Amino acid sequence: MAKQETLKATPPRGTRDFLPEEAALRDWACEKIKATYREHGFTPIETPALENIKLLKRGEGGENLQLIFEILKRGEKLEKAMSGNGQEPELSDLGLRFDLTVPLVRYYSNNANDLPIPFKAVQIGNVWRAERPQKGRFRQFTQCDIDIIGLKSNFAELDLLNASSRALLALGLDGFTIRINDRRYLQDIARYCGFAEESWERVFIAIDKLDKIGLDGVKTELLQENPGQEKAVEKLGEIFLSTDELRSDTTISGSEQIEKMRGLLPDTESKELLDELSALIAAIDHNAEGYRIVFDPTLVRGMGYYTGPIFEISVPGYSFSVAGGGRYDRMIEKLLGREVPACGFSIGFERIITILQDRNFSAPDRPALTALVYDPARDSLEAVMQAFKNLKEQGHKATLVPRRKDLKKQLDQLKEQNISKFCLFRGEPDNLEIKDLS
Repeated sequence: MAKQETLKATPPRGTRDFLPEEAALRDWACEKIKATYREHGFTPIETPALENIKLLKRGEGGENLQLIFEILKRGEKLEKAMSGNGQEPELSDLGLRFDLTVPLVRYYSNNANDLPIPFKAVQIGNVWRAERPQKGRFRQFTQCDIDIIGLKSNFAELDLLNASSRALLALGLDGFTIRINDRRYLQDIARYCGFAEESWERVFIAIDKLDKIGLDGVKTELLQENPGQEKAVEKLGEIFLSTDELRSDTTISGSEQIEKMRGLLPDTESKELLDELSALIAAIDHNAEGYRIVFDPTLVRGMGYYTGPIFEISVPGYSFSVAGGGRYDRMIEKLLGREVPACGFSIGFERIITILQDRNFSAPDRPALTALVYDPARDSLEAVMQAFKNLKEQGHKATLVPRRKDLKKQLDQLKEQNISKFCLFRGEPDNLEIKDLS
């Protein structure tokens, strides 16, 4: 007889089980964020976990395109693809979404006629990436996005940043910093330094590593990627070296930082961009209580679909950002066939949960329950149900709990489950003695 294979009870690598306490914290944080966004006029939406593979692979997901979980075709379609017929077989037709922005673009393009202009959406849901599992990096995780579609002015950025700041404050996170830049300003820097346009994205990828590998590391990587561009690399290094002190100065506002940096690119057309960013920063500063906003010309953001202002939020004591986003005005046009401005912002839900857990934060406002402890071998279904009804009518938030042999140990465990009272059922629904679990 063949030996039966032992199945593992652990979840797949890169995924997790959440025990009750952490699940409660995640639910609380999710509801807190949603409630704040609804108060700011954002409408909850949902999109499928599955999307057409061609949509996911159309080139605007940056490095995430290499991390898509693809789903094989089924039945005859798979057999036909496997046969090849002299062509490169397309074995998959669907994939799991790697973010919520690409699905939103498809959603809006499919439903534009039934949606208001501008359209303010909030979506919280799981996404999947074929990452190499490691600490803080998972294959399945939750994203929390808000987007404004159909508004071209910086009022969209203002609304997104204001609402997201309020959401973080509602979670008890303050003292954070919003960093803001503009993709077009980065292009001006690359152009001014002398990099060829076709190399700009590689230049931006290197700049994005500045905090991790330092300026010398960025210059080394740029020289490897752009042989013969020594002058351009040196010029870029001089620009970022001169901004380093200003970027770290906490005594001046973001608008003042911009004023001091205006002369960095004398031969470019950045004046209007800097005016817009300065006005946006000043407007947010006007209402910034418990956080600050700064201008950071080294901020890149990894996605290739950003076309204008970009932003990230960092929390003191943590090397990672906890939120980020930007303007992506050209994505919807490729599906809908007409220009539709769009801007979005994503809270790093998993990172927020990590910070709350580091602070030993527990989900508040959980209702204190009363346990109706019954004997499943002795008590009748009808009698227990009547007792449960009576407790509810008396105003108790009751829960049914089957009695175990070691009652004392069971009651001690009930305390850890947010149960504050108990009633030991003795067969009489109208004679219930309620005691505190103390």
